[in-house]
Amino acid sequence: MPSEKLLSDMMAYNEQLIKAGILLAGEGLQSSAKGKRVRFSGASRTVIDGPFAETKELVAGYWIWQVSSMEEAVEWLKRCPNPHDEETDIEIRQIFAPEDFVKK
Repeated sequence: MPSEKLLSDMMAYNEQLIKAGILLAGEGLQSSAKGKRVRFSGASRTVIDGPFAETKELVAGYWIWQVSSMEEAVEWLKRCPNPHDEETDIEIRQIFAPEDFVKK
């Protein structure tokens, strides 16, 4: 579990995102030990119980933001408290929109 200080800092950061009107959703995810994976191989499906030790990078949480550009998202993310005491990466990715699937 995160420290009380980190929880407090993240709550303050989320409040800034809400006040700016860009936060659409955001959740922390529980440990992969409580998760499952479903492996697809042709027509067969295999359920694999967590934890997923072989995974080097796990998603611990997410935000969904509505911003005008990738640059704006980067600027907001630079303000985020570091979620760990060590070097950390947070990835920014766009969500597909219906117009992304229309041939031009």
